[in-house]
Amino acid sequence: MVEAGPGEWVSLPALKREATELDLDDGQTTDMIAFLAAGEPARKAVQKSLDSVDADKVKADPDQAGLPLRPRSMRAFMLWESHMIASSRVLVKRFFPPPAAKVVAGFEKVTGKTFPKLKPNRRFYEKPTFYVANHAAVIADGDPMWWPSHTKFLDFELELAFVIGKPIADASPEEAADAVGGWFVLNDWSARDVQADDARENIFGPVVKSKTFANSIGCDVITPDELPDWQEATGRVRVDGELWCEGTTAGAAHDIGAMLAYASAGECLMPGDVISTGTVPGCCGLELDRWIQPGQTVELEIDGIGTLTNRIDAEARPVSIAG
Repeated sequence: MVEAGPGEWVSLPALKREATELDLDDGQTTDMIAFLAAGEPARKAVQKSLDSVDADKVKADPDQAGLPLRPRSMRAFMLWESHMIASSRVLVKRFFPPPAAKVVAGFEKVTGKTFPKLKPNRRFYEKPTFYVANHAAVIADGDPMWWPSHTKFLDFELELAFVIGKPIADASPEEAADAVGGWFVLNDWSARDVQADDARENIFGPVVKSKTFANSIGCDVITPDELPDWQEATGRVRVDGELWCEGTTAGAAHDIGAMLAYASAGECLMPGDVISTGTVPGCCGLELDRWIQPGQTVELEIDGIGTLTNRIDAEARPVSIAG
């Protein structure tokens, strides 16, 4: 389904039945990735067809949207220095042995400066940083989120993400930026106590078992023209209706072209590959040192895109969209 206007959702299969002149194949009307890959011509064809049909016959219910797409793969970037520093400070304070927290706090109090080890290393500024996530562990807007058995500190992360709309390999930044198919809201669920253990002890670093168990994807996907500057997006998180945090995507260390050029170096990215830009600064429980609990409802929102809501259900079980 697509949004014909504010609050007006249209079923593309129904539109194709009613508007015989709509030149889209069946795949493009039933598969979000195929529709986005068709680009601007497909969007213009839909808009033109809407003028010639009875609107009541093509209406769709957004509550039935579910997952808008099945990711072919997922890569999650980390682009904001402020998020890394604030998150690292709380990780040390809450999950590292007490002497480490005292050293950090003492240094910052005396010098008025950030403790050097909290800052990203040089590589962060030279190359976009990302990890490969579990593309099969994805849940939809409105679905219950389970409490993972291996953590006591489940956390949310408000992230702006997009899906690739055309194949790229060894792309230039300009070619890479043109491959963005559509933007949506993503929640990169995290196990923070596990992340701290991994950071200290795991040879693969802090994104092993702390990040592989679940992501949520919002049902609203907007086309690239609807988000002219992705670094001007604003979002917020509410827990049980209470505003916990707000933030913006301004000031990322790398732009989309550089991110995708790096990700496509020596390999091919295809339509359906999902890319997250990373946690919007200030928009995770870790930075706040404030923690969600079973039974609470977490709502993420990005202006101009939509909301993504999941309730933490202690009785829910892990799911997979694979197969």
